[in-house]
Order: sequence, then structure tokens, then C-alpha cells
Amino acid sequence: MMQPAADLPLWAAIVVSAFLLIGASLALIGAIGFLRLPTFYERLHAPTLGTSWGIGGVMLASMIFFTVTSQRLVIHEVLIGIFVTVTTPVTFMLLARAALHRDRAAKNGKVPAKQEEP
Repeated sequence: MMQPAADLPLWAAIVVSAFLLIGASLALIGAIGFLRLPTFYERLHAPTLGTSWGIGGVMLASMIFFTVTSQRLVIHEVLIGIFVTVTTPVTFMLLARAALHRDRAAKNGKVPAKQEEP
């Protein structure tokens, strides 16, 4: 049975709060970067900070909180971390390739040329 959150020991509350603040701050930095960067290709880099390190901080905070309150080891969040770590780079790579194909078809001058195979 879980204890109420008010009964969380002080050391655990500080650690959980620190990880939540770090994760939320990194996600905020990624979101601000997403808004501020001028081109689509530059914008692809900003959300990776929030999805990798930001989710890591929130995930660690959740693992510590539920481990302490339920008095047993809780590591279900590791599956979420693995899923996010695997799917995010693949998604961004597919988005970049689709945009690159679209821009090359539209003959946009800001797109790098295709590399010839040796």
C-alpha cells in the first residue's frame, strides 16, 4: 500500500523535486529553442533535448517517488525511457528526410545537394 505524498521523507522530496525541476527546465529549454530557431532543420535539434534529458529527469523523479512511497522497487518508467530513446531519433530522422526530399523537389536553394556515390 502506498503512503500519502505528505509522508514522503525530506531527503526523497528534495531529490524528487530536483529531478523534476531539471527535467522540466530541459524540456522548457527545448521548447524555447523550438520556437526561436529560424529554419525547420535547426528546429529538429531543439526538441531532442526535452525528449531525452528532460524525460530522463522526470522519469528518475517518478521512479524515486513511487519507490519510496510504495516501499518497493518501481522501475516501470525505464520502459518509457527506452521507448522514447528509441523512437525519438527515428522520428526526427524521418521528418528530416521527408523535408529534405520536399525541398529538393521544390528546388529550394538552401538545401544541400545530393552526394554522389563513389
